[in-house]
Amino acid sequence: MTVNPTGPTKKPAASADSQTVQRRPLTPYMRAVGAVAWKDLRAELRSREMITSMVLFTVMTVMVFSLALELDAEARKSTVVGVLWVTVVFAGTLGLSRSLAAEKDRGSLDALLLAPVERSALFFGKVIGNLIFVLLVALVLMVLLTVLFNITLIEPLLVLIVILGTVGFTTVGTLLSSMSVHARARETLLPILLMPVMMPVLISAVRASSAILDDLPSSEWIAELRMLAVVDVVFLLGAYLLFGFVVEE
Repeated sequence: MTVNPTGPTKKPAASADSQTVQRRPLTPYMRAVGAVAWKDLRAELRSREMITSMVLFTVMTVMVFSLALELDAEARKSTVVGVLWVTVVFAGTLGLSRSLAAEKDRGSLDALLLAPVERSALFFGKVIGNLIFVLLVALVLMVLLTVLFNITLIEPLLVLIVILGTVGFTTVGTLLSSMSVHARARETLLPILLMPVMMPVLISAVRASSAILDDLPSSEWIAELRMLAVVDVVFLLGAYLLFGFVVEE
């Protein structure tokens, strides 16, 4: 029987270090999403380019419609939903076209794509940032329409419709913006790509909003609410699956 004079053998420290490295996550998914969203919010708070242009466009549009329909109360009531969603869509498109374009112009888009995170995390971070901006503009718009059109729009159900509509809008808008960001006429190309895809969201949102403002029973708008929820889920899943291929191209 042979006894080791140096005592019991010890495992090399390198193996313990390798196990520690293997257990350490590369980049947590939700942390990456939050980092991208916070980066966009902080950059916008410094420059205020996108949110300023969106709010100015919203105010000018509401003022034009308010002056045009100043003497006709019935026309205001029948057109307020159209004014709401037309302004949200066009002001949101203005912001979406600047979102990834600013990254492209600064050269930071390639750095984001080279970051050691999943591409879908970059996408959802961008969606969250854009969603906050569009919802802020929608809130300002609803307050302006309530004051100038003398029609109460700050209602829980209507706010829910606006949230569901903007979720679908910003999801597909962010995806299409990432497709058109490399084009020369990207500001013109994005609305052309976005409008046909947005039709299911717009139709359901306008019908549900009109029914809620007219105090119709829930049977008249519950189907449109469900349609909005289904379309949002489909858009989110589709964008999650397609974003990696879109940015690779």
